[in-house]
Amino acid sequence: MSSASPLKLSLQRFSYRFADEVLYSRLAVKKQVEDLLTQDSDPAQLSRPGFNALLRERFVAAGWEDQPLVFGDPQDPGAKMDFLKERIGVEVGSGHASFIGIDLLKFQVASYSGLD
Repeated sequence: MSSASPLKLSLQRFSYRFADEVLYSRLAVKKQVEDLLTQDSDPAQLSRPGFNALLRERFVAAGWEDQPLVFGDPQDPGAKMDFLKERIGVEVGSGHASFIGIDLLKFQVASYSGLD
């Protein structure tokens, strides 16, 4: 039985509505996000549900708020952001283009409500 070697993800960055400026004003948090996302991972955990669970474990252990309510009904998954720390929000996307609009709306609403 052979063990799988760890994988390290690389990041592709996009800035939306001055996100770079916000993140550079909190450089330690930006670095922490990058570190949490690029830690070695077991390939068996990289299915979408496994990877989401792995990220949840990492972010919560690092002191991030899990699933904070951004707007609306707490039972509506679209009303929550994945993680929040020091007014920096993280939304994990898995390439489903149909969710881009609601994800961007979460950041806009959070910004207008004072969450940045």
